[in-house]
Amino acid sequence: MADLLGSILSSMEKPPSLGDQESRRKAREQAARLKKLQEQEKQQKVEFRKRMEKEVSDFIQDSGQIKKKFQPMNKIERSILHDVVEVAGLTSFSFGEDDECRYVMIFKKEFAPSDEELDSYRRGEEWDPQKAEEKRKLKELAQRQEEAAAQQGPAVVSPASDYKDKYSHLIGKGAAKDAAHMLQANKTYGCVPVANKRDTRSIEEAMNEIRAKKRLRQSGEELPPTS
Repeated sequence: MADLLGSILSSMEKPPSLGDQESRRKAREQAARLKKLQEQEKQQKVEFRKRMEKEVSDFIQDSGQIKKKFQPMNKIERSILHDVVEVAGLTSFSFGEDDECRYVMIFKKEFAPSDEELDSYRRGEEWDPQKAEEKRKLKELAQRQEEAAAQQGPAVVSPASDYKDKYSHLIGKGAAKDAAHMLQANKTYGCVPVANKRDTRSIEEAMNEIRAKKRLRQSGEELPPTS
């Protein structure tokens, strides 16, 4: 019986120590604070969405506005605003380099921004439709001029005046003509004078002399030696 009671008591959990009780209390308090923060964050998102829905609704009803720029927002707030704008059937874009400075601009569908306007906002510049139209016209004019120049071919450059007329008071009008002379080709260019040749014989004379020397050498070889 004593052994049975001892085994039952040993199997039962021991009461927590003071240290364990303190750790559990802190864990419960931390979990409660975390839950409260999550509820507050959720409530803030709900309130922010309601505020954005009202601003977007006012923007749609205002016929004098075609676009609206919002103050810089964090990533979560921008995400909520983009969702509200999409539901409302509008167009929205985020601009800005740093995450803390990024902001959202919304546009009505019928006044959607052009690529040039978006590039201007991305560069941090204000969009000026009048300047953009002037820039577009200048670009088209330059393109037409390039096409016209390509069709005409290379331009021929002519001097504004004749140098002879410009300096006629110094050299006279007939100076260039008097100084000019007719150049004639030297027909003997490349020919060696006969006097400069080493051998003045004709080919026939040279061949006859070679044959005579050959016969003389052969006849000398045939004669027997004298005692």
